[in-house]
Amino acid sequence: MLREIVFDTETTGFNPLGGDRVVEIGCVELIDCVPTGENFHVYLNPERDMPDAAFRVHGLSNEFLRDKPRFVDIADSFEAFIGDAKLIAHNASFDLGFLNAELSRVGRAEIVAERIIDTLVIARRKFPFGPNSLDALCQRLQIDNSRRTKHGALLDAEILAEVYIELLGGRQKDLGLSVKTQVITSATTSTRARVEGRSRSLPQRLSPEDLDRHIQFISGFGSAILWNDYIRQKADS
Repeated sequence: MLREIVFDTETTGFNPLGGDRVVEIGCVELIDCVPTGENFHVYLNPERDMPDAAFRVHGLSNEFLRDKPRFVDIADSFEAFIGDAKLIAHNASFDLGFLNAELSRVGRAEIVAERIIDTLVIARRKFPFGPNSLDALCQRLQIDNSRRTKHGALLDAEILAEVYIELLGGRQKDLGLSVKTQVITSATTSTRARVEGRSRSLPQRLSPEDLDRHIQFISGFGSAILWNDYIRQKADS
C-alpha cells in the first residue's frame, strides 16, 4: 500500500527567509494513486500584514486571517497527517521552502528533499515543449479546473492530485487488459501465477461462401497455399 500526500500552500509573498509566511495549507491523501477523501486543510494567521499583490492572488485578507490559528498551533496535527508519506507538489521547491521555514521557526525538523515528488519536473519530462503550469496541464489532460477562479491550497491540491494521477497514466494505466490468473500457494512452494486460456473457442464468424471468395481472391498472389491451408483449418476449428 503506497501512501502519498498531494499538497499546496498559499503565502504572503515569495520569500520565506525575508519574512513571508504561509497562510493556507491544503493536503490530499492518496493510497495507491486513489484519493481516499482524507484531507488536511487549515488557514493560518501569518502574524503580519497581507500585501495587496498576494491578496489579489488568493483573496485571503488580514481580517479573514486574524482569528485563525498560528502555524505553531497546528504543527502537531500537520506532521501527524503527513506522517512519513511521500509529498507531491507542483513547483515543489517553492512550497517546501515555505513549509521548512515554518517548521524551523517552531523548532521542528525540516522535510527532507528526498520525500518530495515535483509534478512540474514530471510534466517537463513528459511535455518538454510546455507550457506546464497547473492550468495548462489541466487543459492538456482534460481536467476540469473551472472552480479555480482564485488560488486556494486545498482546491489546488485536489486538482493537482488529478493531474498527478494522469501524468502517471491515469485512467489508461491498466486499460483492463490484465490476464486472469490463479494464484497457487503452499507451505513448500513460492507464489506463482497460471494464465488461464479460453474455456471454448470463439464461434466462426465467416460463412463457407465468405471463405471460398477469400481463397479465390488470394489465389492470384502466387504463394497462397499455406494461407489457404490455415484458413481451412480455422474454419474447421
